[in-house]
Amino acid sequence: MNKYIVNGGRPLYGEVTVSGAKNAAVAIIPAALMVDGVCRIENIPQISDVTLFFSILDELGAKVRILNRHAVELDCRAIRSTRPSYELARRIRASYYLLGALLGRFGEATVAMPGGCDFGVRPIDQHIKGFTAMGAQVSVEGGYINARAKNGHLKGANVYLDVVSVGATMNIMMAAALAEGTTIIENAAREPHIVDLANFLNSMGADVKGAGTDSIKIRGVKRLNGGSYAIIPDQIEAGTYMAAVGGELLIRNVIPKHMDCISAKLMEMGVEIEENGDEMLVRRTGRLHRTNIKTMPYPGFPTDMQPQIASVLALADGTSLITESVWNNRFKYVDELKRLGARIQVDGKMAVLEGVDHFTGAPVQAPDLRAGAALVIAALAAHGTTEISHVQYIERGYEDIVGKLRAVGADISMVDEPETEKEEARIG
Repeated sequence: MNKYIVNGGRPLYGEVTVSGAKNAAVAIIPAALMVDGVCRIENIPQISDVTLFFSILDELGAKVRILNRHAVELDCRAIRSTRPSYELARRIRASYYLLGALLGRFGEATVAMPGGCDFGVRPIDQHIKGFTAMGAQVSVEGGYINARAKNGHLKGANVYLDVVSVGATMNIMMAAALAEGTTIIENAAREPHIVDLANFLNSMGADVKGAGTDSIKIRGVKRLNGGSYAIIPDQIEAGTYMAAVGGELLIRNVIPKHMDCISAKLMEMGVEIEENGDEMLVRRTGRLHRTNIKTMPYPGFPTDMQPQIASVLALADGTSLITESVWNNRFKYVDELKRLGARIQVDGKMAVLEGVDHFTGAPVQAPDLRAGAALVIAALAAHGTTEISHVQYIERGYEDIVGKLRAVGADISMVDEPETEKEEARIG
């Protein structure tokens, strides 16, 4: 098991290139199961979640051909199973996308309950509501979700989501792409990766309209053909580097419009941001100002940026308030920030952050993906040395974060954790 060693206090200067969007990739790769042909997917991030999905597809019978570091060719015409490995699927949150893809193409699927980061219950009731409306029988037993379409094929339906759910929107959209008739998803989520999934499906021959609005219409087609598609840049990775800036960074391969919800808050705090095509120049001088944050579905402030912005606000001038409206238990990182000197009080879904003058390095553990990124940001700003363990969470969603940060002046390295520390971590 690896850990990061960070010697803080060095401002970042230079250029960093954002990778493909993790949240788009982990839906688009399963969606390739629906394609009756060969599809080439480009701008794929090199992260552990993507590697897991390649293993799952390979085990199901797909041909996975790695073309280069960021491009893959997937041929799913010879899929021989609709039951992915329990051990592989349970390790990844996005495993539930296998349900929509397999159910849509084959009329049945048996998939392990999703794993990934543990910061709250992951209800799948809205997914099930959509599948059921389209004529599937769904049960949950023995750690598996079992879904089977009546007469072996789904039928179009109107689905109103009781809550705005990114996962349910994408899963129902996939299942509906090959269903008989038209499906309309109302109260749909609008995140950029939903639009990206719709664009991927359409490039393969699907008929999806309205993605990016709260009403998505999917007219089912008989088959999806092969083709090529490039995944959008990662909004959250770009936001993470924007939050980490202590000097001046040119962040390349971004879609500035996707960043508005993050940029607006950082500018309110005193960060200078200039947009130029697919690049953003981010500059910070002096101590930042306090602000209030409330996470909301897109185009609101994203929950996946909440821990990172907390690291910044914990060092800002004044008292800030963060309200988490998406997940029930996303403040697990607060105790780790307190080890570095943060002054944060949590009450349910609300956190009060009283800005301190500086952090001091200490050993910390990453409790989940975005919280791990928040600890990296805090460590970069801290006085002294910070050791971050459990970094496997961070590598679920950030490609070569150590290399990218070192290239812009950070003193960060990855080392193997000694066996004694591994044993203590396991026991503790």
